[in-house]
Amino acid sequence: MLREIRELGFDHAELSHGIRVSLMSGILEAVDAGEIKVSSLHNFCPLPLGINYAAPNLYEFSDDRPRQRELAIKYTLRTFDFAERVKAPVVVLHLGRMDLKDYTGKLCSMLERGQRDTPKYEKLRVEAAKAREANKAEFVERTCDTLKKILPEAEKRGLKLGIENRQALEEIPVESDFKFLFRDFDSAHVRYWHDTGHAQIKANLGFILHALHLESLAPRLAGFHIHDVKFPARDHAAPGTGMVDFAALRPFVRPEHIKVFELSPALPVEAVKRGIAHLKSVWSDE
Repeated sequence: MLREIRELGFDHAELSHGIRVSLMSGILEAVDAGEIKVSSLHNFCPLPLGINYAAPNLYEFSDDRPRQRELAIKYTLRTFDFAERVKAPVVVLHLGRMDLKDYTGKLCSMLERGQRDTPKYEKLRVEAAKAREANKAEFVERTCDTLKKILPEAEKRGLKLGIENRQALEEIPVESDFKFLFRDFDSAHVRYWHDTGHAQIKANLGFILHALHLESLAPRLAGFHIHDVKFPARDHAAPGTGMVDFAALRPFVRPEHIKVFELSPALPVEAVKRGIAHLKSVWSDE
């Protein structure tokens, strides 16, 4: 796996939330041999024993069940251990979700049917926005309490926590709450992680303006998950094949930011190479 990534021209890779424990020995061999370096880990990595599928939301910081939050902490700390072992500077986190009906799915279905500019769509969009605001407090409180428990460990180990923007309206933080999160967690170890596909989906749904959202959080930005989106919500496409205006994001990209291509495994190698070339042509000195 890592050799294939290296042969595509990369000297770093992110280890994501689909890494089984059985893959760890081979990964460590490759890292120790200098075949590749690790840019970042995505919680939970490695996966808990017995879980053989990508499961970033297996345990959630926002869960109302204390045992589930304890497990979220346990396996996050295990991710920290692995990050230290492979010398990865950043761990990317999902923070959780609210217990709401599936507004994201309903709105995306309406977009697919061409109903974006209809009163029915706008009514549901406003309902979703109000439902999030009315219900978020308890979920945010539990999430922040859990984050406070793991932050000292991240600081002690010199790890940055990349808080990822999410594509679903039901997930937290909601877009306008990132600034409050970073105000409350005024630590150099709590950073923003910008997923270009997720932000574009939120833009397509009518909840943010993509470039302005990134600009507002640029001072805390640690890195990117880079992929494109085919309308309205088919993400993990190669850059240049969808709706993301990468040129509009370019002013907020810095050399020190980690850039991770998060592409569908179904993409042919040539499509991956074209996507990489497209992004390099737009983010020219990156």
